[in-house]
Amino acid sequence: MAAPSAPRPSRPRKEPQPLVIPRSAAEEQRLRLERLMKNPDKTVPIPEKLNEWAPRPPPEFVRDVMGSSAGAGSGEFHVYRHLRRREYQRQDFMDAMAEKQKLDEEYQKKLEENKMVAEEQTAKRRRKRQKLKEKKLLAKKSKLEQKKQQEESDHSQEQQTSEEDDEDTKEEEEKEDDAEESSFVMRR
Repeated sequence: MAAPSAPRPSRPRKEPQPLVIPRSAAEEQRLRLERLMKNPDKTVPIPEKLNEWAPRPPPEFVRDVMGSSAGAGSGEFHVYRHLRRREYQRQDFMDAMAEKQKLDEEYQKKLEENKMVAEEQTAKRRRKRQKLKEKKLLAKKSKLEQKKQQEESDHSQEQQTSEEDDEDTKEEEEKEDDAEESSFVMRR
């Protein structure tokens, strides 16, 4: 017999978790997320998208062709029933796919129409903004031009008044000079 080996260390026991029954889909999702976030290193299985069910294609070559002859046995009825059921399933599937395709096309048309309407609205608003912007710029330019004209007219008036003042001061100086001369003459 084998020699007694060292006792195995006991596994750490999991803490008992309270049983929580989710009352809504949101609560169930919250519980799943909490469980996932307890161990973030653990890989998460992401299920692949399931392919849609599609019926088997009809056989290319039918071996046992049966008709409505009176000689068919009782076992042939079940074969006929299965074939009929499969054919009806196939037709229903094709109708459903056509309906789905039609709805998809309508949805795409609706998306295009909505996109066109949104683009038209955006273009209209853009034109309006541009128009307002140009109007503001024109108002600003005209205001600046008026200011410049006013400054020029003020400046020209100042020059005229300064020239007049210069002339007045010259005349006054001349008068003073004249007065001085006459007083000089009088003093003689």
